[in-house]
Amino acid sequence: TAPQNKKVVLEEFTGVNCTYCPLGHAEASQIKDANPGQVFIINVHEGNFAVPTGAQPDFRTAFGTLLSDQSGLSGYPSGTVNRHVFSGLSQSVGTTAMSRQNWSAATSQTLSQSSYVNVAATASINALTRVATILVEAYYTGSSPVATNKLNVALLQNNSFAYQAGAASQGENYNHGHRLVNLLTGQWGENITTTTAGTLVSRTFTYTIPSAYNNIPAEMGNFEIIAFVAESNQEIISGNAAT
Repeated sequence: TAPQNKKVVLEEFTGVNCTYCPLGHAEASQIKDANPGQVFIINVHEGNFAVPTGAQPDFRTAFGTLLSDQSGLSGYPSGTVNRHVFSGLSQSVGTTAMSRQNWSAATSQTLSQSSYVNVAATASINALTRVATILVEAYYTGSSPVATNKLNVALLQNNSFAYQAGAASQGENYNHGHRLVNLLTGQWGENITTTTAGTLVSRTFTYTIPSAYNNIPAEMGNFEIIAFVAESNQEIISGNAAT
């Protein structure tokens, strides 16, 4: 319940046929490792580079196109930090998409800013039924400037070993991590309609994990949850993660 600074949700737009995307994955990982518990990565496979050929994996989701369209990206890999427009860092004026060289600077700016909402999450999976139960709490230490916020819950899968262009000797056995497989709250999240200081939002979600996504096995031990609160479809205020 004590005020905290913002945490970072870094959405990276990528694809298995993007030669430079492993460099983006490495950059995002370095930023996350340098800020433990403060930075959370969502890898969104979308666009032409994500279209599989032959035996390549199909990591695309129903959500990627609208997310990338909103970002205004003009090249891959691209990334957004809390879906915020950073003057002088964007790929194009007024857009949220940035090239990988600018993610670190945007992260530093964000982590230094106070947040009016703190987010926490915990999750468990029943291994027999494949039902995931996720508890998300958001506490408002201050009041939002807008009356309605959006609560988003993303399900990610790690340790998917498959093809990746530009990965040299790892090309056919590259470890794909932080891979978006579903947005449990829909494309843009669920409404939070009380956003004043002192408000506690507590919501529980249940979701049955299928055996596979696009014929890629959904392995029970490799999931993580990222929950975040946004002021609209853009402008994420803060978030958190749970394994």
